[in-house]
Amino acid sequence: MLKPKTRDEIASAYISEPWWYDLRGFFILTFAYNSTLTSQLRFFSPNFGEKHLEVACGTGTMLELVLRWRRWKKLPESQITGIDYAESMLAGAIKRFSKETSVDLQHADAAALPFADNTFDTANIANSIHCFPDVDGALLDIHRTLKPGGTLAANVLLYPRTPWPFNGFAERINNWGIRKGILYTPYEQAAIRQKIVNSGFKVLSETVSGNCYNILCCKQ
Repeated sequence: MLKPKTRDEIASAYISEPWWYDLRGFFILTFAYNSTLTSQLRFFSPNFGEKHLEVACGTGTMLELVLRWRRWKKLPESQITGIDYAESMLAGAIKRFSKETSVDLQHADAAALPFADNTFDTANIANSIHCFPDVDGALLDIHRTLKPGGTLAANVLLYPRTPWPFNGFAERINNWGIRKGILYTPYEQAAIRQKIVNSGFKVLSETVSGNCYNILCCKQ
């Protein structure tokens, strides 16, 4: 059994050039998540309210793609706050969005958000819940900062469930990620769903694709 890393160890594991982080992320998306970028864009893009919180935004690559998708679809603009605990990743996002007045980026822990109660209309956690050492604390604090009726969209890496040989590839990548410190743990669907419900959310929709669990829920 591999021992997961602490919050600071995980943050230090993300000290790398943004291009390497993005390349590594695409490899993990394809072979560990067994998901596609298009499916993620379709899942996360609709969940942007007037005031939106992007949790664990990393270098901002996924957020930038989602915003381009939304503009292509002529969806309304949002005032976006992005947070990340890994300062090196956040630096990449700050550079990426330096000319975007609608995007505010802050160094923060998902389990100790520096925002008032009932601040945001929507929140997304893209490719990150399974990297949180304190997932229960993060879900509770995101719930706190959402307005009543606000929605959270998240995807979660599951233990490999795809057939051989893909499950073997995914398991090796996951074990490497835990050793490296960029992954805390995958989940069983029922276990992470229960954590989300225990945090006060009502599940609106959920699907499983490959080794990836997509869930949309709202603050009751």
